[in-house]
Amino acid sequence: MNRLGILGGMGPAASAEFVSRLIQQTPATRDQDHIPFVLWNEPRIPDRSTSMRNGNDDPLPYLIEGIQSLKYVGCNLIVIPCNTAHFWYHELIKLEVPIIHIVDSVADALCDVNVTNATIGVIGTQATVEFGLYQYMLNRLGWYSIVPTKEEMDTLVQPSIDLIKGGNLEQAHFLLMTVVKSLIDRGAKAVILGCTEIPLAIKEVEENSIPIVNSIDSLVKVVIKEFKL
Repeated sequence: MNRLGILGGMGPAASAEFVSRLIQQTPATRDQDHIPFVLWNEPRIPDRSTSMRNGNDDPLPYLIEGIQSLKYVGCNLIVIPCNTAHFWYHELIKLEVPIIHIVDSVADALCDVNVTNATIGVIGTQATVEFGLYQYMLNRLGWYSIVPTKEEMDTLVQPSIDLIKGGNLEQAHFLLMTVVKSLIDRGAKAVILGCTEIPLAIKEVEENSIPIVNSIDSLVKVVIKEFKL
């Protein structure tokens, strides 16, 4: 039996949102039509962004433990609804269980909305933007990525992510939509929500006729395709 493993807890609300959207978007008419999954929710994993910026691998043992545990209970496909955790992707795939890369799922989503070879805006945590998680992969695939300015990151994006973690979605929405509009003004033909916390505050699928692609839904869509539902 195929069983999905979800390596979560980064943060817990984003993991719960992934599960909720997976259930909502699965084309099921009865319980038995849904995708079997196991959620490993480990909120004690050290902050990924902090570790990336400090140059250490503190989260890695926790990530490995989670994947090994999911593999042990029969999960033969893994997703990680956390963008910054993918900084350790190449170490995690050594555990010999398929892991869907979140940026690959976003690339598929961009193609689904017919945005190819275009300028793409990327919003994410400080570490995601600074280390070019999206820029590097998407630029290689033919897109040109732009990101918020340093001032926007410091005064709008990172504070909004902190607000989301604290449950203040309304104020976070206002700050984030300011950044979305700024990226569109700079020429973005689509905007990627490259942090799985952000879709909790932004529910829009487009702004000024420009697609907004969130990494939670893109991951959900790939999972559903993999299970051939």
